[in-house]
Amino acid sequence: MTQPEIVREPGLMQQRLIAQKRAGKTVAVVPTMGALHAGHRRLIAEGRKRGDILVVTVFVNPTQFGPNEDLDKYPRTFDSDLEICREEGVDFLFFPTDALMYPQGYATYVETREMGKRLCGISRPTHFCGVTTVVSKLFLITQADVAVFGWKDAQQLLILKRMAQDLNFPVEIVGVETVREPDGLALSSRNHYLSPQQRSEAVVLSKALGEIQRRYQEEHETDSALLRQEAFDRIARDSSGRVDYLEVVSMETLEPVGRIVPGKTLVALAVYFGTTRLIDNIRL
Repeated sequence: MTQPEIVREPGLMQQRLIAQKRAGKTVAVVPTMGALHAGHRRLIAEGRKRGDILVVTVFVNPTQFGPNEDLDKYPRTFDSDLEICREEGVDFLFFPTDALMYPQGYATYVETREMGKRLCGISRPTHFCGVTTVVSKLFLITQADVAVFGWKDAQQLLILKRMAQDLNFPVEIVGVETVREPDGLALSSRNHYLSPQQRSEAVVLSKALGEIQRRYQEEHETDSALLRQEAFDRIARDSSGRVDYLEVVSMETLEPVGRIVPGKTLVALAVYFGTTRLIDNIRL
C-alpha cells in the first residue's frame, strides 16, 4: 500500500490530473466530506475498479449547510480518513480549505431549481445549491471521467445526474447501494450523534421502508398514500422519531406520485432523533 498524494490547492490538483489525462489515464473521483466509514470504503472500492487514477476529495463544504445546522460540529477525522485512503489504494487525496474553494469575491453558484426544492430541500432550502456548486467545481478540478456516490443520499445522486446531463459534464455518475449496519440502519457520519436509546430506535427507519417494499412486492400494493401512512404510523409507534418528510416520488422529477411506477419510484424519508436528522430510502 502506498500513501496517497495529498493536494490542497485546486489549481495544482487540476494540473496534476490534466497531466494524467494527457498520458491516457482515466480518472475516477469519490467526493466526500470526510469522517470516512465502511460506506465510503464501498464507494472508494467502486472508484478503484472504474478508473486508472483514483481521487478521493475530503471537504466539509460550508455552502451546503444552512443556519443553525451542524457545520461546526461536523466530524473532521483527517488522520483516519488518510489511513482508509491508503488502505484502499487511493492515488490522490484532495483536501482543500474553505478559502481555497471559495476565495474572496467568489460569486458563482449552480442549482437544479425544482428538484432541489423537494424532499430535503423543503427544510434545507440552500442545501442542494451548495452541493451542485461544489460538485461542479470538483468535477472540473479533478477532471473526472467517473464520479461515485451512494444511493443513501438518493436525492443528491439524482440531482447530480440531472446536473451532469443538463450541463453536459463528460462524467459518468455511478450510484452504489446503501451500506447498512447488521440491524439495517444506514451507515452515516451522523449516526455517532445518537444516544444509545436513539440508536436503538433508529432502526425503525429501515424497517418501515422494508415493510413498504414487502407490501409492494408480495401484496402488490401500489397506493402511495396508504403505504406512506403505514410507515408514518410505524415510526410513531416504535420510536420517538419526528418525521421531517416521508414521500413517494418519481425518480425523474422528485415530484410525488399517487401510485408506484415500477422501476421509477423512490420512497425517501428524513427523521429527527433529538437534534440528529437521519435519511434513508428505497427504490421500487
